[in-house]
Amino acid sequence: MQLIKKEKYTELLGSSMVDPSFDYQFRLILIGDSTVGKSSLLKAFAEGKFAEVSDPTVGVDFFARLVQVRDGCRVKLQLWDTAGQERFRSITKSYYRNSVGAVLAYDICNRESYEHIPEWLLEAQRHIAPHQATLLLVGCKHDLASQGYREVSLHEAQDLADHHGIPFLETSAKTSLNVEEAFTVMSQNIYNKVKSGEYRVEDGWDGIKTGYFQRSALGRPGLREAQAHHSSCC
Repeated sequence: MQLIKKEKYTELLGSSMVDPSFDYQFRLILIGDSTVGKSSLLKAFAEGKFAEVSDPTVGVDFFARLVQVRDGCRVKLQLWDTAGQERFRSITKSYYRNSVGAVLAYDICNRESYEHIPEWLLEAQRHIAPHQATLLLVGCKHDLASQGYREVSLHEAQDLADHHGIPFLETSAKTSLNVEEAFTVMSQNIYNKVKSGEYRVEDGWDGIKTGYFQRSALGRPGLREAQAHHSSCC
């Protein structure tokens, strides 16, 4: 079974959207029941595309994109889209360990997918441990909810997120509602934890990595220092 589409991986690594000039790399995993809209959300964010019909994810798929947090730091997001079917759980669990955070996705128009969120949350916390997982709750398919198909209210989901102390957004891959905001919120929260010392770059853990030009524990110059040095010398 081919878990990652290699041609997509190569194309993304070679594109300007994953230029090596980034300060940090954060690895995130998207989890939730099958058909809730995880793949559509990622494609809308990483590729700016929406497909009316999307094939189910088999195993794990990969996306990547650069974002910028508030102080101008450039963050490369590695985004791992997981299959929600039970038969793939043993495969996808191995991807939790090297992730720093998880997006918990449910379908606003499918109450059962929402009711499974606490299970997904516990799974993320258990498998990302010993690192503290940064989490985000996302309600997908807001465009359908606005047409009268809603089964989960905004206030109910917000109460669940507040109970667990995690941020929450409703999104639509079709209309782009809160697509950018969802991953910007995740990136900023993780970056804040890096700056506060809650997260550290560790050998053997891929959850957070420094970019090529970022200052490392060995004292190599960061991107801004390198650029300033180049400007002063040339």
